[in-house]
Amino acid sequence: MLSQLILIAFRNVALAKRRTVLLGISLSVVSCLFIILSALTQGVTEKMIDSATTLSAGHVNVGGFFKFRANGVAALVNERSRVENLILSTIPDARVIDRQRGWGRLIGPESSINTEVNGINVEMEKIFFETLSLAQEKDYEKDGGDKIVGDFADLKKKDSALIFAGQAKKLGASVGDIITLVSEATGGQTNSVDLTVVAIAKDLGMMSNWHLFVPRQTLQKFYDIKEDTTGAFMIYLNDINKAEGKMAELRTVFENEGFSVMEHDPNPFFLKFDKVMGEDWLGQKIDFTLWKDEISFILWISMAMKFITFLIISILSFIVASGIANAMWMSVRERIKEIGTMRAIGADRKHIRRVFLLESLILGLIFVSGGAIVSTLLIVLLNALKIPLANEGVKVFLMTDTLFFSLAPSQIIATIGLFCLVAMAGAFFPAMRAARLRPADALRHGKQ
Repeated sequence: MLSQLILIAFRNVALAKRRTVLLGISLSVVSCLFIILSALTQGVTEKMIDSATTLSAGHVNVGGFFKFRANGVAALVNERSRVENLILSTIPDARVIDRQRGWGRLIGPESSINTEVNGINVEMEKIFFETLSLAQEKDYEKDGGDKIVGDFADLKKKDSALIFAGQAKKLGASVGDIITLVSEATGGQTNSVDLTVVAIAKDLGMMSNWHLFVPRQTLQKFYDIKEDTTGAFMIYLNDINKAEGKMAELRTVFENEGFSVMEHDPNPFFLKFDKVMGEDWLGQKIDFTLWKDEISFILWISMAMKFITFLIISILSFIVASGIANAMWMSVRERIKEIGTMRAIGADRKHIRRVFLLESLILGLIFVSGGAIVSTLLIVLLNALKIPLANEGVKVFLMTDTLFFSLAPSQIIATIGLFCLVAMAGAFFPAMRAARLRPADALRHGKQ
């Protein structure tokens, strides 16, 4: 019986050519727009994760604060070797690196900026340097050309520095220039060090505007900290979705080993200094965070894009559903005698209702699938073209220099399912109205 109902529904969709095409185009356009906006939002989110896990965070981070007096706090982790061994014994298949870190003022030839400072061991940061690429001179110099100067390997040199194109432009610095880092050291005094710019990398979204990389030894000397002390361990998992569970596992292990552990605070480390200074304790406390905690101050970008997508698609979906409802109401009025005939030869109310719902489902499947195919092809083409973004504000907002979309098969399937439901929702009340028609009244319809 179901196969017969499907054939009847398909025939009705095919016969109402003009109505079917108009409703189908609207469904295709809305579903296509939804997939493109969703892919753009996902692309921004992925770029944000890539940027965060390249510049300032692992999937899970083991940092901490050492409080040496009531108003004196440093972002440090003591017993570096012991902490690293605990991490590796708990998550043996993880990739673990550690970096010194701090915060200071960077002074260049033309201006100064605030920046997070990262002290790195070049030999341990192979993936970091594979992710980065050197900027062309035109990216940071007013009359620069396509020439690329500098070398990441030179970051092994004493008091060297890696900055990003956006920073270089603001500072007025080029490769070979001297820039000065000024910050408060652990003893409360103000320290400064002159750094030589050895490499300028292409920007990685807005986060690269406040990240400076120097040799580990430079930052150790700058803050006068011991070899067995570090800033934070960054843990990279095989599956980022397991980060929260692994963080909870590490917290338990460290607490059992006698470490003082801070309550989870989903904020980057540099926003926690005031809070820590206001607490009544001295010594070391370990702080566990996730990648998203370290960039919580910019996650609003992804959330804003999701909200805008939801708002636009909700409005368009309502319009489409209303259009389908109106078309189905008209279809019911035009087919009253047909409905009466079907009831007279044995079709009950549920069969009539199913015919109209199947019509909307068939309409949705055909045209939403078409919209999904078109949007997928467009996304593949746009990603292949790597269209550059000219506006600096848009680059910062989208966290990339080129237009980037990320589309998963699950998004396509979910979109088809969603808009088929929208189509069926629009047909629901007309289908109920058709099912309630009495056979005798339907057959007499139009007779004087």
